[in-house]
Amino acid sequence: MQVIRGFSASATDHVALTIGNFDGVHRGHRAMLRRLIEAAEDLGLPPAVLTFYPPPREFFAKGAAPPRLSSVRTKLEQFAACGVARVHVARFDARLAALTAIEFIEAVLVRQLRTRWVLVGDDFRFGRGRAGDLALLRASARTFSVEAMATVSVAGERVSSTAIRAALAKGELEHAAQLLGRPYSITGRVAHGDKLGRNLGFPTANLPLRHKPPLAGIFAVRVHGLGPPRSGVASRTLPLSGARAPARQRSRVDLPEPLSPTMPRTSPGCSASDSARHATMPPNALVRAAASRIGWARALIGGAAGNSRCRSI
Repeated sequence: MQVIRGFSASATDHVALTIGNFDGVHRGHRAMLRRLIEAAEDLGLPPAVLTFYPPPREFFAKGAAPPRLSSVRTKLEQFAACGVARVHVARFDARLAALTAIEFIEAVLVRQLRTRWVLVGDDFRFGRGRAGDLALLRASARTFSVEAMATVSVAGERVSSTAIRAALAKGELEHAAQLLGRPYSITGRVAHGDKLGRNLGFPTANLPLRHKPPLAGIFAVRVHGLGPPRSGVASRTLPLSGARAPARQRSRVDLPEPLSPTMPRTSPGCSASDSARHATMPPNALVRAAASRIGWARALIGGAAGNSRCRSI
């Protein structure tokens, strides 16, 4: 898969294109990508995606923007797995935000990307002030055709990144997994910490996150990327327990919902007072707390191992 940062290199061939943030690359997004691949094959065009960094809502709302469900790297991995041939990651800045809807069509879709077919959601908005919509896109499409993707629903609920964030914020991991089509995961590079866990007999893997995740609490998890998958405990305030790894090695943490109904009351929402209490615990109390949580996680993950919703992807 070819990844192009912005539009520095004009396309040399026409493309079938879809446009969006694709935060989480959930079931609705993957339905769009399947339709993109199908249409591209029928038209003999490479399937391409146009996405944005940072997400437009972060550019406009700054600190009030919603938490991200996935990193750019995770999105690219999902696009490649779906069969996308080319991804344009456009920096969303003041210059791009200032383009009118017509300018976006002519400058970006026609001249720079050479679009011949484009797929968007039925609620697609674009251009300065979000003035452009599906009707304007169709009316202005003189050199390409436009198709709208219908809403994808699961059990009568519209699949959306907003709905997934809401489920995660409430600790409804199974609900989030149903909308995502897979367990929610966090990916990062392991970094050195204070070695407190190792010194207490519980090696940890710390994953610094550049952006605030959409959930908080203490979770039984499966850790990938540190050799064979292993069980662990993850917390927004405590490191992962039960994993040892060199710095800079990538890992992924899956949070399967079948574990959550039997989580202790402190999860999935560990409050600031809980965090402070852990920070001031004496070493022997920390050891007891860590041992208790690790035993709890092993029992839960072992009991859920046969459930298909716990499988890694």
